Amino acid sequence: MADFDAIVVGAGCAGSVAAYELASAGKSVLMVERGNYAGAKNMTGGRIYSHSLKKVFPNFEQEAPLERRVVTERVSLMSPDANLTIGFRSDEMLKEGQDSYTVLRGPFDQWLASKAEEAGAEAIYGIAVESLLKDGSGKVTGVRAAEDEISAEVVILCDGVNSLLTAEAVGFKTPEPHTMAVGIKQVIELPSAVVTDRILAVSDDEGAAWLFAGDATHGHIGGGFMYTNRDSISLGIVATISDLMANSSTPIYQMLEDLKRHPSVAPLIRGGKVVEHSGHMVPEGGFDMMPDMVGDGVLLAGESAMMCVNLGYQVRGMDYAIAAGQMAGIEAAKALDNGNTSKAGLMGYQQALEDSFVLKDLRQFRRFPHFMESTSRIFNEYPALARDVMNEMFVCDGTPVKPLRKSVMPLVKQVGLLNIVKDVRGGVSAL
Repeated sequence: MADFDAIVVGAGCAGSVAAYELASAGKSVLMVERGNYAGAKNMTGGRIYSHSLKKVFPNFEQEAPLERRVVTERVSLMSPDANLTIGFRSDEMLKEGQDSYTVLRGPFDQWLASKAEEAGAEAIYGIAVESLLKDGSGKVTGVRAAEDEISAEVVILCDGVNSLLTAEAVGFKTPEPHTMAVGIKQVIELPSAVVTDRILAVSDDEGAAWLFAGDATHGHIGGGFMYTNRDSISLGIVATISDLMANSSTPIYQMLEDLKRHPSVAPLIRGGKVVEHSGHMVPEGGFDMMPDMVGDGVLLAGESAMMCVNLGYQVRGMDYAIAAGQMAGIEAAKALDNGNTSKAGLMGYQQALEDSFVLKDLRQFRRFPHFMESTSRIFNEYPALARDVMNEMFVCDGTPVKPLRKSVMPLVKQVGLLNIVKDVRGGVSAL
């Protein structure tokens, strides 16, 4: 007889929710986390869309350690000496199930793990799972951790993008450098009222999400991000590894320091104190880099399954992880009830993902990573073009004004009208 019905590896969004669902279904669950506490090793930028979390915890707003509700979206094309920003506010963003919140993953992940423990899951922290146990047929039957062998009817891997277990579980190969990015983030402490005033919010409960393309990564593939917390700002950079290795002479930590000094960012963090500095690998290859999510005795969810998408104007991962964790927990419980945790018995999870927004979204955007990788003008020419066009519109120096079309068209021709048309069509088709 197995030691547990289920073992969940990882206590992030996917893992804690999977453990919660299994424990709520009356199953014996062990959740193993290599960090000293849930969220100890997580540096995700810090924004969660509420829709998936509400399906697990309908009243999460009343108890979860949320920072600010996002009421303003900003997207920037940034050159070294200028910045064109589009700002957006909408009542639609604030409706229940359509809203989003900034979070600090340490407190948030600890709360989420506590919900799993309250439901009956056992949790062990500070121990890394070294390998998987398998029977003679190759079916996963448990884990090996800290020289102990612990058996289970089903194992759910939610141990992040750097998982050492997915290769054992489903034969997943090491991702190619062009499908992976490296992220670096700082949390900069400021008084709540200062953050509120600087983002022009109405109250300390309101916040902003801001994404940067162009000079944030010195023209390399990737971008910057900023999320406002209650009494701090999360500021960071994500850049594609292959591009950094081949083409960049500037390390990513220097890119972040340069972003902090940019005239559009420096006023927001002026006088702030860096209280956290962290780095993380980020999957950016989309649907085509995902491993098999079901094996004999094993399921994958969250970043272990590479469930992440970066569209330039929107970055998502936590809502996918929570939804996948919920489905993994529910379907694993069903398989346990049916007495069949083979690959065939666990395929309800695959079908649930196929029927949900998770795989439908990732499949819809499967061409976008290639578009970003092959369209360097997004990070170089277009921020410069935006700057030059805006200068023509807003700079007055006493010389006679030209018709706007005569001043703008030469700038457009420098980039190439056909290139612009090609990139617009490529971007639209990839979305």
